[in-house]
Amino acid sequence: MRAESDGAVRESDAGAEREREAHTDRAVTFSWAGFRDGYRECVPIALGVAGYGVVFGVLARQAGLSVTEAALMSATVLAGAAQLVAVELWTWPVPAATLLVTTTVVNLRYLLMGASLRPWFRHLSPARAYGSVFFTADENWALTMRELEAGSRQGAFLLGSGVAIWTFWVAATVVGATAGGVVGDPARYGLDFVLAAIFLTLAVDLWDGRSDLLPWAAAGAVAVLAAGALPGKWYILLGGLAGSLVEVARYDG
Repeated sequence: MRAESDGAVRESDAGAEREREAHTDRAVTFSWAGFRDGYRECVPIALGVAGYGVVFGVLARQAGLSVTEAALMSATVLAGAAQLVAVELWTWPVPAATLLVTTTVVNLRYLLMGASLRPWFRHLSPARAYGSVFFTADENWALTMRELEAGSRQGAFLLGSGVAIWTFWVAATVVGATAGGVVGDPARYGLDFVLAAIFLTLAVDLWDGRSDLLPWAAAGAVAVLAAGALPGKWYILLGGLAGSLVEVARYDG
């Protein structure tokens, strides 16, 4: 009995040591070089996001927002899907409760994205970690996760890539809001497909092979079913949760 107890203690200690080593291996630095590399790496994607920003600017003007108001929303919210939903619901008087609930549902996916960054960002100071997370968008999150999982330890990569998206997004919003009357219907120029094209490109880059098939299939199936069965944008959150839960169950098993 004593031997079994000692063995359990040694196994527990070994497990704790492996966990400490894993955390140490994921320690990141925060430097100007990391910021610069993140910004430079994300510029091509930020250019694509800018096309979507023009669409938002056009729609914001059509909804009655001024150029300044549209730019301010892009600068402080930095969430394209939520902003587009907001301008679609924008009437006078503004339906504040509806806007709050709907945009919250759309942006709940950032909880999952932030949680995925924790193994690396837990080593950073709160100012650096939360300051970087403010600039998190779907696109630069995907880039950052690719870098970190490949062994990069540049903690400022997320901030640099996020600032790239932020600058192009705000500038494009101003362009779209200013030239909204000239652009007219964004779909005429294929600008409505820009975001879908960006996500398809990122998905191909993040694909790790057959091991990703099950969680990706679960996420896609649940998202499609939810989109047909539920109003609003719940399919975004439910699809992400389904894929995450399948991966967790497989990992724990």
